[in-house]
Amino acid sequence: MMSNPDLRKTADGTRLSVEKKLGEGSQGEVWRAMDGGAPVAVKVYHPHSASEEQRKSLERLVERPSPAPQFLWPSAMIDSIASGTYGYVMPLREGRFRPFEDYMARRIKPSLRTLLAAGAQLAHGFQRLHAEGLCYRDISFANIFLDPRTGDVSICDNDNVDLSGAAPGGVLGTPRFMAPEVVRGEAPPSADTDRFSLAVLLFYLLYGGHPLDGRREAQIRCMDAPAMQQLYGVRPLYIWDANDESNRPVPGLHDNPLAFENIWPEPLSKLFLNSFTQGLRYPRKRIRESEWRKVLLRTMDNICRCGCGVENFHDAASPPGVGERSCWKCSRKLALPPRIEFEDGNVLLTPDTRLFGRHVGSDEPDDAVAEIVPHPQRRDLFGLKNLSEEAWSLTAPNGSTVEVPPGKSAPIMGGNRINFGRRTGTVRVQ
Repeated sequence: MMSNPDLRKTADGTRLSVEKKLGEGSQGEVWRAMDGGAPVAVKVYHPHSASEEQRKSLERLVERPSPAPQFLWPSAMIDSIASGTYGYVMPLREGRFRPFEDYMARRIKPSLRTLLAAGAQLAHGFQRLHAEGLCYRDISFANIFLDPRTGDVSICDNDNVDLSGAAPGGVLGTPRFMAPEVVRGEAPPSADTDRFSLAVLLFYLLYGGHPLDGRREAQIRCMDAPAMQQLYGVRPLYIWDANDESNRPVPGLHDNPLAFENIWPEPLSKLFLNSFTQGLRYPRKRIRESEWRKVLLRTMDNICRCGCGVENFHDAASPPGVGERSCWKCSRKLALPPRIEFEDGNVLLTPDTRLFGRHVGSDEPDDAVAEIVPHPQRRDLFGLKNLSEEAWSLTAPNGSTVEVPPGKSAPIMGGNRINFGRRTGTVRVQ
């Protein structure tokens, strides 16, 4: 490939101003360019990868809008004049996003809240993709970037996307992420096989390892194709299978899953158990993306900090003295923080808490509507600041009512009832 390719949009011949190469892989090169004054990324295929089948697949994707904001979706086809190949234009990834590999290598250390937020975004993005009858085919952490501060995610390499269950051909997936039936050659990629890959990706995100890598993997001397076929296709076994302990994690080799085993609460660990027991054998019983998202977000609602500073989880739905946990790091009992009760669930009120549209019945479920802020004079007192555009109505235990305008805060006092418009929450203090 020439150092400064002449790239033009296929539809109208508009020439892109190519600035610099961003990366290169087996399929092609990715360049930063300007398109009518806007910065974009452009993938240009190597001649050996520029098949007619791939071009038709891309043309179908370009005709569709992006299914969700998380995807760096192809927006236009381009032709590379000098090489005679083609490619596509996509949004330029923001600099705040870091490769998933940076997390696996501990070059970034997101909080547990950030990891849960990233998982919920991944589930939401793939739910939207599958709702359009498409499958990603190659879900793995190599294609995922995340913001270590917010948990926002960016999904790249969307030229692999195709119709769910389409005839075999093209990318089948990444080793260790492919569903067992794909590894065995019994099924093409589909939404069901994507759901297995998503569960593996979420396990890497929350446990830092592979759900099938335990004693069996440790006993393999040469991880060649036949060995991987057995481990991930023919005889896959979850490391925490309740009925078979033969593949438990090995200390010194699988320390990450062992370290996280007792951190995550039961509703979340149960989803992984179902994913890698029933889900190994029955594709139609795999956890749906909506269920992952619901449990991940509910887990975020239960985050509290121990006095030693680490994040823990408390069952916000349980009354004081019930469902209490000890800190996973220092073992002291966790005090139940104040919480706000809604009809469909409770949220712990800690300095890191934010309420979103999903909590108060808003049409914009992911928009923040409230956050915890300290009292301006007393740092030991906190309030719930109104981030929405509508006033709230607060009713105190004595029956008096006051308005909480946008930008103002409601005191966190036991018995206060806050009407957010569509839903009302009651503050409970132990």
